[in-house]
Amino acid sequence: MKFNIKKLIQKSKQSEGFTLIEMLLVLLVISVLIILIIPNIAAQSKNVQNTGCDAQVKMVQSQIEAYTLNEGETPTNINQLVPNYLTDKQTSCANGTGITIVNGQATKE
Repeated sequence: MKFNIKKLIQKSKQSEGFTLIEMLLVLLVISVLIILIIPNIAAQSKNVQNTGCDAQVKMVQSQIEAYTLNEGETPTNINQLVPNYLTDKQTSCANGTGITIVNGQATKE
């Protein structure tokens, strides 16, 4: 059995690494995927914040109704709910939008 060292060296040199074209194609595919995914993630983040704020307003509305039943009057200011019905953090949404009471209804500022 004969071993040809020159052929082994040539074969190992040919099979090492990737060509420049292969690397560029991989980078192109990754770039396209990133360009498509990042804007969708940002849009979903805003959608989640708005949905969370809407849920917060509904929760405040239920506390307005509880206050009205217990106290016999409708609150005119959200600060009237703070000591017994809401915490300070619950008077605004996580994205910084405030919640106010207008005609007995909780609304976003």
